Amino acid sequence: MEEIKMSIHKKEEINKDLLSRSVKEIVWKNVWTLFNVLNFVIAILLFIAKAYTNMLFIVIIVINILISIVQEIKAKKMVDELSLLNRPQVTILKEGKEIQMDAQDLVKNEEMVLKSGYQICADAILSEGMIEVNESLLTGESDSIVKEKGDRLFSGSFVIAGTGLAKVTHAGSESYIGKLAAVVKCEKDSESELRSSMQKVTRLTSWLIVPVGVVLFVEAFVLRQVSFSASIVAMSAALLGMLPKGLVLLISVSLANGVIRLSKKKILVQDMNALETLAHVDVLCVDKTGTLTDGNLKVRDIQFLNGKEKAKSNICSIFMSA
Repeated sequence: MEEIKMSIHKKEEINKDLLSRSVKEIVWKNVWTLFNVLNFVIAILLFIAKAYTNMLFIVIIVINILISIVQEIKAKKMVDELSLLNRPQVTILKEGKEIQMDAQDLVKNEEMVLKSGYQICADAILSEGMIEVNESLLTGESDSIVKEKGDRLFSGSFVIAGTGLAKVTHAGSESYIGKLAAVVKCEKDSESELRSSMQKVTRLTSWLIVPVGVVLFVEAFVLRQVSFSASIVAMSAALLGMLPKGLVLLISVSLANGVIRLSKKKILVQDMNALETLAHVDVLCVDKTGTLTDGNLKVRDIQFLNGKEKAKSNICSIFMSA
């Protein structure tokens, strides 16, 4: 528990500015990339030259932008709605009477009534009674813990036995489960080999595209004395060939398809780049019971190495005695 608390406090200090981005930030990030800017400049030049039929390439750019924006906004919405508390209502003791109220309205120093089956909705100190709690949602450990008067209770844990009263010390975003949820919702920086390679190609192209474009325009407009519109079209055709639009769209469509397939299996993908990392994973190791497992062992198969009949009779006798 102490390790998790230290990890949360450390991540709070590092990731205060990395909380889930706003829709405006998501749109800005996906629209104003170097690759898109270069294509927009070429599209503007073609528009000035009135070569509208040559501007169809911009459709590919728009589709690519929309795929990224829609997926990130969808992931943002799901992450923002993420809640680790299953009990929207909490029972408090006020003036000797038990009152039901929304968990989000709970404030410091109020007394919660805790009974078997209740989820603790705020950090508190047990003031009366003795209860047994399950903190597997927080620690991953399935063993229950007995809490007596004066012991600390962490929000997100479940009461599995006993009754008691607890005085709230931290509620809402200040509670342990609130801070844990905030860490989950933090923006994770992920590296993508595909996108990094594309950025390198775009950077290299950006250094070449301006001088090459000027040379091509001068050669057509000045040396060959072609019309302004025809010079712009010829220059744009050459420059567009240097920008791998089809590859960018292919990457976005492939990643979006992967996100859709995972969502059908109830897996939330916060960042499409994570799919590329997942493709390199052979074995996923999880060190906490209850994260992906329930802590219950089941016998699926028995293999006898030697003494088959004797071993079989011993096993049968064990099950019969149980």
